[in-house]
Amino acid sequence: MQTVIEVQVPRTARCVVVGPASTAGSLWYAMHGYGQLAESFARACLPLAGDDRALVVPEALSRFYLRSGAGPVGASWMTRDGRESEIRDYVGYLDAVHARLAGSDPARPVHVLGFSQGAATAFRWAVLGTVRPRRLVLWGGGVPPDLDTDRVGERLRPVEIVLVNGREDPHVTDASVERDVERLAATGLTARALWFEGGHRLDQVVLHGLAE
Repeated sequence: MQTVIEVQVPRTARCVVVGPASTAGSLWYAMHGYGQLAESFARACLPLAGDDRALVVPEALSRFYLRSGAGPVGASWMTRDGRESEIRDYVGYLDAVHARLAGSDPARPVHVLGFSQGAATAFRWAVLGTVRPRRLVLWGGGVPPDLDTDRVGERLRPVEIVLVNGREDPHVTDASVERDVERLAATGLTARALWFEGGHRLDQVVLHGLAE
């Protein structure tokens, strides 16, 4: 007889921190997309850091070679295999990161941005984790379909939700964004859509605007 068991084990994770996270007036968390790493994504998100803002970029727990066992390395937040466990693991991981960085003032404003695959990660963390962000930015990625609508409405009611997408992004359409806005509206939430001229990437001008 074959039996599958799950065993929780300690992991060493890494994240990039820009600015004095323990004393900054606010924290920006940025979740990278599929196949990216924290260091390069942090460089792309630098407009979110500032004199009184710290930028925190956690790296997903599953790293892999991008080209068939060789070449550059990327990371992924989850796959469809063992998805419930992986979601639980990364929500706990992100909670642990915030607990370490929150310092003496855990009530400081927190903003969360997720790009591409990281958008679903950011959304789930905002709903399932211990942190209640003031702003949740889903960039180049949609609202995950598998969350309890009552819980979503309760947890995110005071949160400003922004859906950011490029007009030339092949993964996003006007219809898909409209569906996400309607799904959120069905739970009593209001989301605004923000578009820029470009593809599946971050835009520095938009990032500056969000930070301010």
